[in-house]
Amino acid sequence: MPPAARRKSRAYDPIRVRNALAAQAENVRAAAHRCTPEQLARPTALPGWDVRHLLVHLAGQIDAVPRLLAEPAPTATRPRTDVIQWALSTADLAELLDSRTRDDAARTPDASAAIDAATEELEPVLEMAVREDVLLPHRFGAMRALDFAVSRLVELVVHTDDLVRALGTPVSLDRYALAATVRVLADALAAKAPGGAVELRVPPFAVIQCVAGPRHTRGTPPNVVETDPLTWLRLATGRLAWTRALASHALSATGPRADLEHHLPVLG
Repeated sequence: MPPAARRKSRAYDPIRVRNALAAQAENVRAAAHRCTPEQLARPTALPGWDVRHLLVHLAGQIDAVPRLLAEPAPTATRPRTDVIQWALSTADLAELLDSRTRDDAARTPDASAAIDAATEELEPVLEMAVREDVLLPHRFGAMRALDFAVSRLVELVVHTDDLVRALGTPVSLDRYALAATVRVLADALAAKAPGGAVELRVPPFAVIQCVAGPRHTRGTPPNVVETDPLTWLRLATGRLAWTRALASHALSATGPRADLEHHLPVLG
């Protein structure tokens, strides 16, 4: 079993996940309806995608919840993957998702209508979507519904940030959705680069230890990386280069081992 699957998963509160998922879907929906034709044509951080492609992709991420819940239950009786293993495996699907998004965008004339439809399909299944005793037939293996719902928070937060940067206007981020995303990405780093030589701090949401080497036990750690939630999100997803973050002072890294560049990104 891969390291991420052996590692104890962080607990996420089902009610807070449900509320955050509903809130962030509505934030995306409102932003989509504010987009002008000129804004829809703007490029995004994702190669070859304009804002319309991004909104169509977001609709698909929202719709994935009711769609998987409607599929036959997996034959497995225990989860085979979790949200951390999902995060570390997303790069394997990058080409498929890119192709699917382009195809969906070509046959979706109104991206905001697609998000409307996805959000309306999500609402009646939200309670089931955060069940810990329901398994969904994910392509990476049977996955708890709650874990899949957390993965949707990550998708919505990451791509909402893409949308903000493309539009140059603010789009609200639900606080718990952002917190969950920061924690998933931090835990994914700890699974990808296990150890206790470096302490990563992303206040106020996460502190983890990672990277093989001498484990620190007392006093101030000799190797510390600290940054804010949005900078960490962009580093962990490859939207921001390590050297650029250091140069802009959005990131501090102290100690001889406090260089995480070669362990990033963690989400494809």
